[in-house]
Amino acid sequence: FLALTVIQFRMLPDREGFPSAEPGGVLADWRTVVHNRPFLLFSAAMIGSYVLSFQVYLALPLQAHRVARDSGDAVTTALFAVSAAVAVVGQLKITAWARARWTSQRAIVYGIALMGVAFVPLLVGPGTVTGGFGVMGWGMALAPLFAAVALLGLGTAVVYPFEMDTIVSLAGGRLVATHYGLYNTVSGLGITLGNLATGAVWDAAERMGHPELTWWALAATGALCAGCVGLLARSGLLAAGSEPELAVVT
Repeated sequence: FLALTVIQFRMLPDREGFPSAEPGGVLADWRTVVHNRPFLLFSAAMIGSYVLSFQVYLALPLQAHRVARDSGDAVTTALFAVSAAVAVVGQLKITAWARARWTSQRAIVYGIALMGVAFVPLLVGPGTVTGGFGVMGWGMALAPLFAAVALLGLGTAVVYPFEMDTIVSLAGGRLVATHYGLYNTVSGLGITLGNLATGAVWDAAERMGHPELTWWALAATGALCAGCVGLLARSGLLAAGSEPELAVVT
């Protein structure tokens, strides 16, 4: 992060700041943001997508250690590599492809739906593999896991740029950084609670002898999240150019 900060300091163009024309300071800015109902609804609807995307650090590594007990760390490292490769290699092409075919709102809905579908491959495949398994056995056991992380990365890549554009649109071009700050705060809280819930479901599913329940729950989360964003889009609340309500400071 320090290196990135130095690079940005040296490479970004100089720009002079300008005072805000709105009275009331930071408190008024926050009041304006929290009175932006479409933005708050969108923030809440998107929580599920962040819970799903974070499973590359929680549920998928747990599954890697469940499937490949003797090589769980190596498999987890490979999962991280695949996830990063999808973003680094495919992001621009994926965004261009989606932009040419869908509206921003539809791209978000389809991307989140794909993130939910990413957990479906984990419902199939053999259980734990050991050193006695041949190449075919390892491939059959690990293929659903790598398919899941690839689909999850693909769905995230579809959603992200259109999600960011939607935040700017809902901010009406005003107080964009403050909107981003609150959005990330809501997402962070959602990830925390979502991971607690995911862990609880994982343990409960293990006790019941039905580990597939975790994947059903995550897939359902994707369907629910996509449905909520779709409802907001159809209601017109995510329409571009909406202006947030100005806070009145007394």
